[in-house]
Amino acid sequence: MLSVSLMIFISLFLGVILLTLAWVLGNRSISGRSKSSPFECGFDPKDSARVPFSMRFFLLAILFLIFDVEVVLLFPSVLSLEMGISMWNLMASFLFLIILLLGLFHEWNQGSLTWVS
Repeated sequence: MLSVSLMIFISLFLGVILLTLAWVLGNRSISGRSKSSPFECGFDPKDSARVPFSMRFFLLAILFLIFDVEVVLLFPSVLSLEMGISMWNLMASFLFLIILLLGLFHEWNQGSLTWVS
């Protein structure tokens, strides 16, 4: 019991010493205007909040997310090929891929994939 209480006392004492040392040696600088302003991902926060946003970039980002989720949804069907090919799993995977390809061709025909108009 004495050794446990001694270890607790030593660890608390060491923790207080380290906290005090960090507080004393820590960098205390007066924050300037640029340090206290919020970071706005490259936009100047003093300007208007209604900055025009590229809709093509937004659509391309959404397409990336959709096809990223597609990979996650197709991964179990690829893993099931090791166990044996089931006709239902194969048909469901092909149907899923066909729907995604039709969506990709539709986006291509609409012009959402062209970066420069």
